Amino acid sequence: MTERTPSPSRPNTVVVFAGGELMTSVSGPLPSADVVIAADSGLDQAHRLGYRVDLVLGDLDSVSAKALAVAEADGTRVERHPAAKEATDLELALDAALALDPREIVVIGGYGGRVDHFLAGALALTRDSTAAVAIQALMGPARVFVVRDQLTLDGDPSELLTLLAIRGPATGVTTDGLLYPLRDETLWPGSTRGVSNELTASTASISVGTGVLLAVLPGEPGTHQSVISSHDPAPDSPTSSSAPDQE
Repeated sequence: MTERTPSPSRPNTVVVFAGGELMTSVSGPLPSADVVIAADSGLDQAHRLGYRVDLVLGDLDSVSAKALAVAEADGTRVERHPAAKEATDLELALDAALALDPREIVVIGGYGGRVDHFLAGALALTRDSTAAVAIQALMGPARVFVVRDQLTLDGDPSELLTLLAIRGPATGVTTDGLLYPLRDETLWPGSTRGVSNELTASTASISVGTGVLLAVLPGEPGTHQSVISSHDPAPDSPTSSSAPDQE
């Protein structure tokens, strides 16, 4: 299993494992962790990917008995909550991570299974309580980032990238390194304008004046860049900055 790094007074990275369908792999290299927290059956996911867990919590109705026994023998702290509670197991795990005042939280899992759990988990990443922490999630083949001010991300040229405004309009949105650039523009919740953009290089940058964005790299290549490059130059004017929706 992945060795835990001795925790500093303020951990750099807390990895939180969510429940949901077990993944055999995640996008990109596995993150190193100062502290590892598992939400219920996220413990099974953590063990499958080779992590030792510091804390497992939740109502523990879906974690396997084997994983729980291994964790207890390994010294993992177990925090049981009633089934009737006002927060999901993932939200409880995020609260436990935030209490450590980390610089970064990486959520792994939470993809597949119940769609309501998936949506609730994705939205929980954008709560006001996470504002002071860099936060991202590895959900199946996808990488999800919360953008409150600015973000530079790595990817593959032509890789799809979607920007979604959460909890209100995101204003002053400006991007660099995307096929359809945004220049000091506003994205509205419920709008699909930011869906299915594409990276034009191995890095891209996103900045936001006010509001919160979810930047989603679904782990698939786009198709517009190859078509455009064979016919016309890439769009570079604000009037052509909206990425057309594509199935």
